Amino acid sequence: MSDLLTIGVSGARAYQTALTTVSENIANSGNASYVKRNANIREIATSTGYSSTLNGMGAMVDGIGRAGNPYTETAVRNAGADLSKTTASTVWLERVESALSGGNLANQMTAFFASGTALQAEPTSTALRAGMLSAASSTADSFGMTARALDAAMTELDSRAVAATSDLSRLNQALLKVNQGLVKTTPGTSAAAGLADQRDTLLQQMSELTDVAVTMDQFGRATVRAGGSNGPVLVDTREAMQVGYQRTGGNVALTTRSEDGTLKVMTPDGGALSGMTEGAQRIAAARAELNDIAGDFTTAVNDLQRSGQDLNLATGTNMFATTADPSNFSVRLTDGKQIAAAKPGGGQRDSSNLAALATLRQGDGYEGRIQGLVTDNAATLKQRRLVGDAQTAIRDGAVTARSEMTGVNLDSEAIDLVRFQQAYQAASRVIQVARDTFQSILEIR
Repeated sequence: MSDLLTIGVSGARAYQTALTTVSENIANSGNASYVKRNANIREIATSTGYSSTLNGMGAMVDGIGRAGNPYTETAVRNAGADLSKTTASTVWLERVESALSGGNLANQMTAFFASGTALQAEPTSTALRAGMLSAASSTADSFGMTARALDAAMTELDSRAVAATSDLSRLNQALLKVNQGLVKTTPGTSAAAGLADQRDTLLQQMSELTDVAVTMDQFGRATVRAGGSNGPVLVDTREAMQVGYQRTGGNVALTTRSEDGTLKVMTPDGGALSGMTEGAQRIAAARAELNDIAGDFTTAVNDLQRSGQDLNLATGTNMFATTADPSNFSVRLTDGKQIAAAKPGGGQRDSSNLAALATLRQGDGYEGRIQGLVTDNAATLKQRRLVGDAQTAIRDGAVTARSEMTGVNLDSEAIDLVRFQQAYQAASRVIQVARDTFQSILEIR
């Protein structure tokens, strides 16, 4: 009879734990980072070990299991890293597009050359000369506006990249604490399952910043490398690295720093940091091309100015202030009469120097170079958006597959709830029968 009581008590305890586990699943059904738990109930073994037949000694909970799957988690992380890279790259391509189109540079240059063509027909017109000078000023302003917009985009990129590396360093520290908690926690408990949930959530957040390669030990502790299995360690079982960001022109340097000060280069191929690295290269390339166009344009126009004569038949002077930085682009001339329309000795009615300006326009193709810069960026941006749409579908599919395997199904949980309630009631009834039987024995006279 004492065995009957033990059987009832073991069943009640086992199914109480199972009911608690089901209740936790139901309560966290809307939590995306929660992985379904299962109470693993088995028959109590006899002193001779497990038996292939029922021995009637009761039941026990042999740990709380997680429905987690390392393959689906890896798929979600990889898909998320690819999408984050494309999304970040798209952001900075859009900023380049905005900078190149905001100043309306190509149209301003077209207006400048058109004003020269108009003045060529009537070189003594003060109104046309004023119009050409105004067009030159607008072109200079447009160069400056475009350059400053690109500089502002690069400054913002630096700020976001520093914030991203700080976030990654923080996630590294958080994962190290989870690793330390896992080794101190009894496996197969709700506490261990909760730490595993935190670990997987942190790994997913890290993968949004950089692609990661993850390995687990027998305790579930994660060792994480950045940029693939051969990349530098971000977190292991003993240490979490600090991540740094530096940029020189379009060259971005990402590094990991250990507690002893050892630096290692980090070369991500996915995640937002990879997209920012690509964005820095695109912004720097656009800025360099803008510098070249501005330098070629000012040099050519100023050379023509100095080779001709103005309306007062004086030798022409530079139209634009020479500078290596188009953000400081400006017009030096203060009066339309200073425009050197004529060749030396040609007189006030001569406009052969302006004809040379039109020839220069056709030969050097400044407007075409600006338009080519805009078109190339637009084509790359379009391609990134198409890739982003595909990667979004892949990521969503990976998340769905993981949810189907690890998520909480309320219908299934409702069935388990009823089943475990009935099992708990049955165990309670066994205890009641044992108690009544003992009482009947004690009442025998």
